[in-house]
Formats: sequence, C-alpha cells, structure tokens
Amino acid sequence: MSTRTTARTAATAVLVAAATAGVPAHAAPASTASASLGTAEIVVDGTPTHVGPIAPCSVAGPAAGSTSGVRVGDDTEYGRGQTRCARAEDGTSTATASGQRFETSVLEEYGGPVIRVRTYSAECHTTRNGSSGHVELGGVSGFPLPADIPPNHVVTIPGAHQGDPPMARLVLNEFTAPEPPDGSLTTSALRITLFPEGGPVSGDIRVGSATCDPYGG
Repeated sequence: MSTRTTARTAATAVLVAAATAGVPAHAAPASTASASLGTAEIVVDGTPTHVGPIAPCSVAGPAAGSTSGVRVGDDTEYGRGQTRCARAEDGTSTATASGQRFETSVLEEYGGPVIRVRTYSAECHTTRNGSSGHVELGGVSGFPLPADIPPNHVVTIPGAHQGDPPMARLVLNEFTAPEPPDGSLTTSALRITLFPEGGPVSGDIRVGSATCDPYGG
C-alpha cells in the first residue's frame, strides 16, 4: 500500500504529563537533546551489518549533521537528510531529524514487501516541565499508513504462507519514556524489527529518532 499524504502526529499532553510526574517543580532545567537519521543492525546468514547513528547531532555537539546517503549492506538505504540540535537561552532544547528516500528490500527474498518512505522527520522539545515531540511520515509503500498515527502504532508484515511467523514488526510513531517517568522521551518515526519470532534474518532498523531530557545535565 502506498500514499502521497503525509501523516503527522504529536505527543499528547497526557504523555508529557506522565513523563514529568515526580519531577520537582523548583528544579532548574539543564536540558539535553540529540537526534539522528537512524540506526540499522541487520544479520543475514549469520553476517552482521551495523550502521549509525547516522548524521547525529547533540546540544553538546556537533549541533548539526547531514548525509547525502548511507547504504546498509546490499538491501537497505537511507537517502539525503539532516539533523539539528540547539539549546535556547531559557535552557530548553530542541532536536530534529529529517530525511528522504529510506528503503529496505531485505524482506523481498522471502516474499515480503519492499518498504519505502519518501520523507520522514522526528522532533522533540523540552519545556520547564517535561518533553514533547512529533513525527511525520510521507509517501510510504510496503505498509499501511493511517491518516493520524497513534503513539506506538504497530503494523505486522505477515509470513509468506499461512502459519509462517511474521516477517517484520513495524512501530510507527514510537514514543518511549522511562518508568518511573523523569520528563525525558525518545521518539522514532519508524522502527522495523525483522523476523521478531525468529527466521533467516534478524535485526532492528530505526528511521528518524530524537531524544529530549529537560533535566539531563
């Protein structure tokens, strides 16, 4: 399935409130933020390939990153993209990753789809009380894209035949926060786990990630 429409989603106030519970109101922010276009760790026939973080940035430096494209093995590619991280005068921080033309055909040999994302971004911001973020995905093929992506929306790529284990587990708009919450969060536009129940290929692929911590020091 493909779409030309960009799906955008933001962290909800509930998520931000949950992420800030238990943080002292009087604590002065010393925020941190970082971002990358993604990471990939893929094992095919016992041979591992690892790439990333791709074009990373951090408020601690470097403040920006870019790439004209990165290949991962023979069948996964990140296109052009850039990242930016900054801390404002009030102590709050922002991290953004935006890229183009991600593609992986690692499942094609086993009867699965080629997964493509024409454009993507992940962004987070800190406040004096916590963090918020949003992601965007556009022009995808190989998996369905809802018009509004709920947090941690799961798409399963089934096996080629009935009864076969799934070939991949995709998480769109992945938001993670520690427990107990401390105000920080990490958001990824797309995360792909290959053959999550076991199979000829294993690995974890992230597309567009940003992390913010309002009390990161």
